[in-house]
Amino acid sequence: LQVKQIQQGIFIHQEKYTSELLKKYSMDNCSSAKVPMAFGYKISADPSGESVDHKTYRGIIGSLMYLTASRPDIVFATGVCARYQADPKVSHMTATKQILRYLKGSKSMGLWYPAGNDFSLQAFTDADHAGCKLDRKSTSGGCQFLGGRLVSWSSRKQTCVSLSTAEAEYVAAASCCSQVLWMKTQLLDYRYRMLRIPIYCDSESAIAISHNPIQHSKTKHIELRYHFIKDHILKGNIELIFVPTHEEIADVFTKALDSTKLNAFLQMLGMMNPDPQFFLKC
Repeated sequence: LQVKQIQQGIFIHQEKYTSELLKKYSMDNCSSAKVPMAFGYKISADPSGESVDHKTYRGIIGSLMYLTASRPDIVFATGVCARYQADPKVSHMTATKQILRYLKGSKSMGLWYPAGNDFSLQAFTDADHAGCKLDRKSTSGGCQFLGGRLVSWSSRKQTCVSLSTAEAEYVAAASCCSQVLWMKTQLLDYRYRMLRIPIYCDSESAIAISHNPIQHSKTKHIELRYHFIKDHILKGNIELIFVPTHEEIADVFTKALDSTKLNAFLQMLGMMNPDPQFFLKC
């Protein structure tokens, strides 16, 4: 990690590592891409496709994993490509190189943490129902902000198969709630006691399920470990709030977006690609 600390805030990036990564895999002279994964693109197992070198493919995936420490924008695309390491095909390598081409045009992209005293905790949660073509499992995405600054994010495939979008969103909300409660506990060590921590979700159905104290027949099949979120809502530890889809920042961690929407969400996450004069102006 490279850390640039000035009076106005802190900027964290991995420009040097990105340049070395592109050079290592002969992508330093490639054309750049606007997005890490094409809008609406879905990767399949591609059993009839031509195989590629396993070592090279896994090496690229492993290298990209290190970049996700400061690059939330490539977390989803990298996670999806990582699912096909057992038998990678040309189509999977093409998708992986798309990420490298995106990095080529955004080497200095990083996280900007402006100075400030606000210390409120909030989170966003989202899910892509049955997005994985391998087993039709959904992808959960979530991010947590402390004082409006991004401090935690995740994109992972759910362990269960959801029967509806509402169920997928509900499972994702439970996962996000777990992270929020852990952060809440850690903050208690610093004497910050927080109640009714807002978790923003764009599914009214999932919110309705979480607020219903009665176990409905249509939700009995959902694993018990996901229903703990109801208890914490009743206790006042968290509050599940509806947010319109165009304001659902966690979309970045669940699906491939077009460049306009991606850039808008990255700005909300606090990411930026500063020009050389930015820090001189500060």
